[in-house]
This record gives sequence, structure tokens and C-alpha cells, in this order.
Amino acid sequence: MHHWNWQIQNQEYLKNTITRCKREEILLPTFKQLKHPDTISQSLIDDLKKIGLQDTHPLNLFRINWCNDHIDGGIGDINYLEIPPEITGVKARIIGLVGKFFPTGAHKVGATYGCLAPYMVAGKINPEYHKAVWPSTGNYCRGGVFNSNLLDVPSVAILPEEMSQERFDWLRERTDEVYATPGCESNVKEIYDKCHELSAKNDSYIILNQFSEFGNAIWHYEITGYTIEKLFSQLASENSRMSGYVSATGSAGTIAAGDYLRKIAPHIKVLGAEALQCPTLLMNGFGGHRIEGIGDKHVPWIHNIRNTDVIAAIDDEKSLRLLRLFNEPSGHKYLNELGVSKDVTDTMPYLGISSTANLIASIKLAKYFEFNQNDIIFTIFTDSADMYLSRLAEMNRDWGKYSEVQAKIDHEICLKHESVDYLKELSYTDKKQIHNLKYFTWIEQQGKEVEELNAQWYDEEYWHERFSIVPEWDRLIDDFNTATGLARKYV
Repeated sequence: MHHWNWQIQNQEYLKNTITRCKREEILLPTFKQLKHPDTISQSLIDDLKKIGLQDTHPLNLFRINWCNDHIDGGIGDINYLEIPPEITGVKARIIGLVGKFFPTGAHKVGATYGCLAPYMVAGKINPEYHKAVWPSTGNYCRGGVFNSNLLDVPSVAILPEEMSQERFDWLRERTDEVYATPGCESNVKEIYDKCHELSAKNDSYIILNQFSEFGNAIWHYEITGYTIEKLFSQLASENSRMSGYVSATGSAGTIAAGDYLRKIAPHIKVLGAEALQCPTLLMNGFGGHRIEGIGDKHVPWIHNIRNTDVIAAIDDEKSLRLLRLFNEPSGHKYLNELGVSKDVTDTMPYLGISSTANLIASIKLAKYFEFNQNDIIFTIFTDSADMYLSRLAEMNRDWGKYSEVQAKIDHEICLKHESVDYLKELSYTDKKQIHNLKYFTWIEQQGKEVEELNAQWYDEEYWHERFSIVPEWDRLIDDFNTATGLARKYV
């Protein structure tokens, strides 16, 4: 009953999509190309260099990878940042992939491609009739709307009304339908309610729910997971260990890279981070919080809880204080006096609010397991401070002008003396307890089958089957590109 079938669903939809993409000259990248962007043809890269990173141009689909060269516009090395021990206060190396250099400025554009592209090439969406609905607490609907524009599919954005003004301004420029639902980052059910309302009104709305669409997790498993493996091989010394992977749980897409990394580093500790103000996984908690980009108050359907070893809850105020430390001139001056080079402080604005939460969680993990200089913890710097300039302005208005004294306080409290409180190493029964929480959202509210919920826990093939679908998707993408005739353009 839980077998996953990706045969072509509707030939008429597929034909319409092919016709549309042929007309608009839309070539779809395979997952393999996004995983190995150095295999993208030189002629395509040459054309890519003539296009801005944020331009609504279909070739930007090929920039949905971790290796965009933000200097010359081509494909370069992996974009990452190692945070030095002068900042972290721990011996373990903490290294984050940088999401700033994706189109839209955030890595969520990858997750949305992982959801929409398979629908298109399998005839599951008709762009002549359907609209792709992107329910989100932030960057996912940005990425979804951006990719919808590139793929010529009408789109709809849904996100909480308390998200930053930058997000709403950006979305309203790019799509006609933007719905602001009640509440803040943690009000996910209200987003679902709006989806149900739209679906009941009209069957043209195709809901691409990041919390239940496996394309989200699969993109990160295949592409983010492999990218970290490759980066480890580049940076590791003789005694290095891949000891940790840290990701805010959010929609549970990014944390799926941990399932990939488990295959190559069986003893890796995978940590799921969430907001202390809404500690759903840690203590079945609820509430509102300010770490934009991580939704909660439920366990995502696509989260393989059995692969999560540790949960940590991060105080949202610490994330915001680090945003100031890493962006204000006084913060940079203080860090430079600690011995942090200007080259490093110049890159600290690469970290947005959920990125600073991931950094704090990485420090907690290093301290809890007493990791040393041979241990490498990988995490994700999902987006940058560019997304939160209004938040910085608010803090300066409400908390006063930033100073070196405040920078020292923030560094000492939020990083150097970060403790291992609100961290839990999960036993087998702890994991099952969290997994069982899915029942109340997904079976009672969202119409999933309890047999599949049990399969997620007991069937060893369930997750393997989903994460091994990529070759089938790539075959459909290749067939699609052949049918549009565009595959011949960049050989």
C-alpha cells in the first residue's frame, strides 16, 4: 500500500507541459547535473554567465546547486564557510554550506525544484489549468514561486502574516496570489487550513506541501548529502571524522541529507534543531517564535525520525543577537580584536536567522559529545542576512544602537558559554514517541493512512525506496528534454 509509483499519470497533461516548455525554451536539469554541476556543458555555462543570479530566466534552473561561482557567474567550488574556534569556542570544526548563492538567496529553491519538476515530467500537473500552491513559513514559497516562474507554471504563495516584509514584497512582485495566514513562524496548521479552503473551492490548485512532499527531502538527500560528502573529502585531514550533521528540522527536507551521510559515516550524530519557544520535538511543546524559516508544532510527514540522534532547542533571542553580532560594524570590530580575520568577518553576513540557530546547535552538539579537533560537524547556512535587514533595523530601534560591549556580551552568552541544556540524546523509545506524533497531524487532520505511518517506522524498504527514486526521475527528465527538442541545444 505504501509502494511508490512514478509512472506517467496523465499523457494529456504531459503533452501540454512539453508544448509549453518547448515554446518558452525551458530545459530541465537532471538531479545528476545538480549533484555534479561540473558535468553541465560548457556552452550552457557560457550562456549562464550572461544571466543574473536572480533573473527570471529558465537557465537559472541549472544554478540550483551548491557550487555557483558568485564572482564570474559560472560553476565553481562548493560554497561553504568554516566558523573559526575564536568564534565558536569549541575545538571541533564547524562547517556550513552557504545558501546565499542560490537563486532567491536561499537553498529552499532546491527543495521546490525537487517537488515541481517530477510532477511536470510525470504528467501530474497541467500548466494550462493548474496552479502550483506553495504553503510555507518562509523561503519555500519564495523558491516555489521563483521556480514556477522559470518553469512557466502559475503559482500561489501562502505564508504567515508575521513573516518579514521583504518576503511579502518579493512574492507580490512575482505572483498574483499571495495569502497571509494568521500567526507567526510556528502557525503551520493555519497554512494547511488555507490549502484545504483553496482545494475545496477549485480543483485547479495543486498543493505542493513541503512537509509531506518527498521531493523536498529527496533533493537534499541526493544533492546536499553528496555535496557534504565531497566537501569532507576536500577538507579532511588524516585523522578527521565526519562526526555531526546539524539541521533545523523545519519541513524536514534539509535534515534528510543526514540519511545520505549515515551511509558513509555510520556513527555520525544527526541533530535536529528547533526553537526553544516552540519545543515540539523536545517536549511536545507549542508556542510562537522568531527563527524565520523553521515551521513547527507538528512532525513533518517526510521526517525519518529513526535517523535523528539528538534534538536541541535554541532560544530565538540568541539567534537574533548573533544576527546583530555578525552584521553590525561594532560586532565585526570586536571579533577582529579576538583574532578573527577580516576575511572571515566579511562573510559572517552569509548567515541568516535560522543559520545562526544551526551554528548554536552545532556548538551544543560539540560540547555534549566533547568533540575535539578531529571531529567535523557539518551544518547548513540556509540563507543570509539579506533576508532580514528589516529585523536588524527593528532591533536597532527597539534595543538601541549596537556597541562593542554588547558584542562581547552576545558572543560570551550565545556562543562561548553556550550550554548543553535543552538538548536530548534520543533513545529508541524517544524516537518512536516523536514518530507517533505524526498520527495527530497526518492521519487525523490530513487524511494520510495509518498503514503508511507504520511502514515509515517498521518497513526497512520504505525510506530506501523513496531516496532511490532519482534515477527514475532523471530518466523522465531526459525523455522530457528530448521531447521538447532542447536537449540538443547544449550537448
